[in-house]
Amino acid sequence: MSRINIVLHEPEIPANTGNIGRTCVATGSRLHLIGPLGFSLSEKALKRAGLDYWADLDVTVYADFADFLEKNPGARLYMATTKAKKIYTEAAYEPDCYLMFGKESAGIPEEILIKYPETSVRIPMIGDTRSLNLSNSVAIVLYEALRQNQFDHMRLQGDLHRLSWQ
Repeated sequence: MSRINIVLHEPEIPANTGNIGRTCVATGSRLHLIGPLGFSLSEKALKRAGLDYWADLDVTVYADFADFLEKNPGARLYMATTKAKKIYTEAAYEPDCYLMFGKESAGIPEEILIKYPETSVRIPMIGDTRSLNLSNSVAIVLYEALRQNQFDHMRLQGDLHRLSWQ
């Protein structure tokens, strides 16, 4: 079974990481946290945002980006950044790809981004908007990757897909 991987580089806000963790559980995605983290994984805010899903989350924590690369050799990384030329819907996401997002205050460091120009993607925004909330950005790009892979490991609940909406 293929699964999309969400990578957070030095996340700072526990509620965002908790929300992203809940989204990962709901979609069968893996969460990778690259340190240093701006919070403790035992913080109440993180668990509250993740509700009772945090125990079911497939999560791995890494000391730094080098540690992540060493433990995930050959990972196909897509970098979500406001600096990318390609829109997130223009990328072709493979099963088991890695979608990487930077910390809330600064994004992915430039020294990492320059190594991934072909797989850097952005979410279009109007005007001088700096960025979207991190958990919203993850959900937007993740669901596009899942859609492109025909939601291959997800099942619809009940027979909702058979209902005709009249």
